[in-house]
Amino acid sequence: MNYRHAFHAGNFADVLKHATLARILHHLSEKPAAFRVIDTHAGAGLYDLDGPEASRTGEWRDGIARVQAAAKPAAVADLLAPYLDVVTTLSGSEMRRYPGSPVLAAKLMRPQDRLVACELEPAAAAALAHALGRDARAKSVAIDGWLALKAYIPPKERRGLVLIDPPFEQPDEFARLAHGIVNAVRKWPTGVYLIWYPAKERRGPDTLVETLAAAGIPKLLRVALDVGGNSDGLRSTGLLVINPPWRLADELAVLLDWLVPVLSRGSGAGSRLDAVGAT
Repeated sequence: MNYRHAFHAGNFADVLKHATLARILHHLSEKPAAFRVIDTHAGAGLYDLDGPEASRTGEWRDGIARVQAAAKPAAVADLLAPYLDVVTTLSGSEMRRYPGSPVLAAKLMRPQDRLVACELEPAAAAALAHALGRDARAKSVAIDGWLALKAYIPPKERRGLVLIDPPFEQPDEFARLAHGIVNAVRKWPTGVYLIWYPAKERRGPDTLVETLAAAGIPKLLRVALDVGGNSDGLRSTGLLVINPPWRLADELAVLLDWLVPVLSRGSGAGSRLDAVGAT
């Protein structure tokens, strides 16, 4: 499949991915040392929900709009606060804009932290550079994401996050993911890696997890959210987190229990959260 960010901005997959991203950055910020964020397939950075792409699908209405409108228990509100505070600041009450992962990361970083956001497609790369503006902590680079995974790892910082969120345009994308991740972790074993994938079928994700486990990656968290229903479009999304912060699994368990009924489209909705290896 070809998963272009602009058509799906703010949908249920973005909610899970960006809420998890925000939690990881929150944990990285608890220690004073600087960290690095490397976003290999960054997209445009900021999305107009009234624009032609987002308006064509309207997926955000069953994603971030539901999350914003739903009543939240105190524990859920606390966990979502870093993410939703950024969304609210940028979008306003009428939900006009939605931040992609590089803008969300930049808003959650501290003065000492740094971001490298990579995007090859010319229009998206130009939009990304504009979205990040003159923020001295952030650099946008027009480079293929798979090359970026080699070129920018390891960074000088010992701590940080690599977000790998490819468009899944090629049939061998899961094999490329496995190869790139294994090599990156060998070069920078102390980084946190957040990998997103569309869960259209089980074979690709299952093989990816098996390959990473066989390569000796000991700390791996697998997350999945299925919103159910009978739509022909995407209904299930997945994340892998390598070297997850120690409280992340418990936090995601709370969020998933709340997100499933909020985002459900019908029968079959559910979630999974599995630790592969010692976390």
